[in-house]
Parts: sequence; structure tokens; C-alpha cells
Amino acid sequence: MRRTLQILLLTTLMLASVAALAAGLSRKQRNLLEEAQNAYGATIRWGSAEDAIGYLDPDYRKAHPLTELELRRYSQIRVSSYRERSTGAMPDGSVERRVEIGVINVNTQAERLVLVREVWRWDAEGKRWWQASGLPDLWPES
Repeated sequence: MRRTLQILLLTTLMLASVAALAAGLSRKQRNLLEEAQNAYGATIRWGSAEDAIGYLDPDYRKAHPLTELELRRYSQIRVSSYRERSTGAMPDGSVERRVEIGVINVNTQAERLVLVREVWRWDAEGKRWWQASGLPDLWPES
């Protein structure tokens, strides 16, 4: 079972690398993307919404400031899992990643899975990746 998990993880990482390579990214950009995505995923999984804001594109943050109510809403849930499902290059050079997030309501202890789309934008001037689609919407309408 452990070996199967290792193979699955390796395959996922290779697919992500191939998708990034297809986007015409340099090795350094691919490494920085992987680092940024791993750190962001860990922050969503183990950190807080306030911590995750630091990964958001500054232009997006200006255009979509989070309210105190939205931040309090994030404090009502716990993330039980964060799994990449697919990654792909977009025509504008950004990278799209689909993620499955396990969410537990702290009041009811009910767990559910939410599929989220992330868009990652390369900042050539700052030499870093920004998450350009905002914090995950963990309350999608049915």
C-alpha cells in the first residue's frame, strides 16, 4: 500500500512537471512553482486564511479585499485533506491546478469534499509565483 502511494505521488509530480514544461517554463520557474504550490497547500491545510492571503496576487487582493465576515467564516472549518487532481498550462502562460479539499465544519463535525480551481501567475519582475484566483471557495452552491 505504501509503495502504491509513493508511485501515485511520483506520477502526480511528473505530470505536474510535464504540464509546466509544456507551458514553456524554465527549470527555475518550475521549481519555484512547485515550492509555492506546496507551501500554499500546506498553509491551506495547516495554517489560517490570514496566512494564505500572503500567497495571493497583490492585484487580486486589491480588487477583492477579504472582509472580516469572510475571514471568520474560514475559522468555522478545518481542512482535512488537500490533494492536487490535475495541472495544466494556460494560453497566457499561467498554470491552472485543480485541487480536492476535504473540509470539516467545526460545529457539526460533518466532512465534505470541495473541488477548487487555482490559477498561478508568474511575476517576472518579482521572480515568483502568485495564486491569482483567490482563497478557495469552500462553500460552493449546489
